[in-house]
Amino acid sequence: MARRVAVIGAGVSGLSSIKCCLDEDLEPTCFERSNDIGGLWKFTTTVCSITKRPDFSESGQWDVVTETEGKQERAVFDAVMVCTGHYLKPHLPLESFPGIHKFKGQILHSQEYKSPEGFQGKRVLVIGLGNTAGDVAVELSRTAAQVLLSTRTGAWVLHRSSVGGYPLTMVITRRYLNFIAQVLPSCVLNWIQERELNKRLNHENYGLSITKGKKSKFIVNDELPTCILCGTVTMKTSLKEFTETSALFEDGTVEENIDIVIFATGYTFSFPFLEEPLKSLCTKKIFLYKQVFPSNLERTTLALIGLISLKGSILAGTELQARWATRVFKGLCKIPPSQKLMAEATKKEQLIERGMMKDTSEDKLEFILYLDDIAACIGAKPSIPLLFLKDPRLAWEVFFGPCTPYQYRLMGPGKWDGARNAILTQWDRTLKPLKTRIIPDSTKPASMSHYLKVWGAPILLASLLLICKSSFFLKSVRDNLQDRISPYLISIW
Repeated sequence: MARRVAVIGAGVSGLSSIKCCLDEDLEPTCFERSNDIGGLWKFTTTVCSITKRPDFSESGQWDVVTETEGKQERAVFDAVMVCTGHYLKPHLPLESFPGIHKFKGQILHSQEYKSPEGFQGKRVLVIGLGNTAGDVAVELSRTAAQVLLSTRTGAWVLHRSSVGGYPLTMVITRRYLNFIAQVLPSCVLNWIQERELNKRLNHENYGLSITKGKKSKFIVNDELPTCILCGTVTMKTSLKEFTETSALFEDGTVEENIDIVIFATGYTFSFPFLEEPLKSLCTKKIFLYKQVFPSNLERTTLALIGLISLKGSILAGTELQARWATRVFKGLCKIPPSQKLMAEATKKEQLIERGMMKDTSEDKLEFILYLDDIAACIGAKPSIPLLFLKDPRLAWEVFFGPCTPYQYRLMGPGKWDGARNAILTQWDRTLKPLKTRIIPDSTKPASMSHYLKVWGAPILLASLLLICKSSFFLKSVRDNLQDRISPYLISIW
């Protein structure tokens, strides 16, 4: 059984991994190359290499070589959790922009941008339209002479607050909405989505609408539409070419006197400290079992934590990944044999190469579906039917309320006695900081939401029972009529 665990990286994934190791009585040592927080800290330590021990097939152990202030050290660990995430190496595709080498202005990647100081009076071009690009453009609009925001695809702009001012993530991340999304056809869902998003902001009017044939993309930004409306940010199409001082766009327009170009073009992830073929395999998510475990290891003692894109908080996802990984290290959870995993991944890769299957490995994962999948592996997925029978009030909140990490502490390993109360009071605690000006409330008649809370669960349970009873009734009717109706009619029925 694994005891000593090396945690590579002290970001949010690394910190979650350290806690989960301690919860399982493992001994984590965290290596962090910067001088920021970590676990059992090894400040300003660079991990040089992680290689299998000669007896790896029996022990599952790893040799970890690190360097601190020019001095190298070697240590043996029973397991490794790689928590370096997506944002390791900036992606700067200069070769995709003709004339960029002639451009005489300043060129930056968004990772190098720290503050708007030094941009006063400058004409700035931001390339890309992700969350970072939107944030940089908005902040620079307050100091720069002009900010141009170039995008190939467009994006749906979400606000942090939803209808009534409630936090958007708590409103949209609900199990009943996830259930509806699984049932309705995608064309209907897309129509509803576009209709609702354009109600608040007509994206076509603001130059933000999705280019035809491109995937839908979402960013969260409360101020970008206002900046576009005020003229401090100008939306532009895809960039075609640079000259010494100007930029030519696909629609034929030219912007002169560009001082600074900021590429908000994302990052590439790599694992330079791993040995081949493991290093190359880990960069292909299709070969990662549930986005965590490499498929080619005969002993499951290495896990990648946080290498996911979720339609929701990554913190909840990384914690569940770490809980699962530590239990696999201890032998309390099992995964399929490496031969089976490699065969399945290789077959899928071949189908993708032939065009017979769509590659979805880089798409954002559905938040609730992925968390439920990982939670099921450790026995922590909440059972909604069981909850409705045992605790209807809690079941109502779990199914119709926000899907927060408390739900994965209701049962199984890591169960927390305070999870029920935390779920039932999460709205009160979310709104409490806003209650700084209390107005005496006059007597109000009970609202529809009050009646739903009181009678909703019993009505839902009764409906489920009726559906079950009706299905049994239909089956019995069919059985009784089988001898009286021709097989042809039965098959139609």
